[in-house]
Amino acid sequence: MKDNIILTGFMGSGKTSVGIRLSYSLRRTMIDTDKWIEKKQGMTVSEIFAEEGEEAFRNMETKCLRELLKTTDHQIISVGGGLPVREENRQLLSRLGRVFYLKASPETIYERLKTDTTRPLLQVADPLAQIKRLSEAREEAYASCADVVVDVSERSFDEILEVIIGSLQDDRKERVQG
Repeated sequence: MKDNIILTGFMGSGKTSVGIRLSYSLRRTMIDTDKWIEKKQGMTVSEIFAEEGEEAFRNMETKCLRELLKTTDHQIISVGGGLPVREENRQLLSRLGRVFYLKASPETIYERLKTDTTRPLLQVADPLAQIKRLSEAREEAYASCADVVVDVSERSFDEILEVIIGSLQDDRKERVQG
């Protein structure tokens, strides 16, 4: 397994924001898989969904993980909210590093995203119901590939970083002793 820190979770759970703060704190480079795909494709995620469809985007996510597995170590990787849904992606994530699932309640996610028009899957009449449906459908995928689950709904960024960094330190102690 590589020494990357991988952040998963539903859209709006704080993966990018936590990743940026971890990057500064641990002095590691951060990669956002959505940004990586946008750069490679020359299109936004919304444009990819509109022009090529969700399945094409999901294929791009898998290709991204395969590439990162070959080229990336000792970095922070924030992955798109739907990426862990594919079994193949969950297996790739486990080989890529330590996976942290940032778990947020649907209500927290709704509050964070209610004015965000850039999320293709939330452009529906009842976004909260959509968030509840999607997060429930994805819960098993997120949990099954996570090494650590961090409830972020009621935590500050500092508290979230403390949990993640503490877990990394505990893991290093176990490897030294074990």
